[in-house]
Amino acid sequence: MSIAQLQQRDLILFDLDGTLLDSAADLFRALNISLNTLQLPLVTEAQVRVWVGKGAAKLCESVLLHITGEVDPVQHQQLLQTFMQVYAAELCVDTQLYPGVAEFLTYCQTQHLKMACVTNKPYSLAQGLLQKLQLEHYFQLVLGGDSLPQKKPHPLPLLHSVEILHSQIAKTLMIGDSSNDVEAARQAGIDCIVVSYGYNHGEDIYDCQPQQVIDDLRELILLS
Repeated sequence: MSIAQLQQRDLILFDLDGTLLDSAADLFRALNISLNTLQLPLVTEAQVRVWVGKGAAKLCESVLLHITGEVDPVQHQQLLQTFMQVYAAELCVDTQLYPGVAEFLTYCQTQHLKMACVTNKPYSLAQGLLQKLQLEHYFQLVLGGDSLPQKKPHPLPLLHSVEILHSQIAKTLMIGDSSNDVEAARQAGIDCIVVSYGYNHGEDIYDCQPQQVIDDLRELILLS
């Protein structure tokens, strides 16, 4: 039994990185350019894929822990600032949609479902990615990690989306890829489905006991 029940929804909330977009290659490149600039050892894309999923500050923290065995606050700030500048300058070189995403977004649009992108990525970067990949027309609302006083796993971004888009908790569905999404939805009282392929900071997505896990968003079309 799928909890999607798209016929009974009027609002779908989507996480961005790891859910709609595979952005790890661009994050990896920006990170190594930044590490090189700060004369620190480089990391691999496989390592970055494990470390992403909890925001840029946490990513830089994980990198420094791996390289130096500690997180020096000054060094962390240097790396984070450098990384954000480099990444913003080359936001969308290798980033691409996961299989099934375009079809599912189009399907939701044809069903006249309202859609919001609720990410912890800074708003300007999220908006930039959506524009470069020509996805912005799908979303009535985009919330970044800096759009509100709280970000996921706090429920505020989800509840704010429901309010702004004149929906109801029971008619809203969250689709994400990490424990941040599951926890935010749980606290908001919103049903949540997670994808198996995303970024969860190296943790098994099943550990946070999601309501449902899928491998491809097109599964939700078939189930509806």
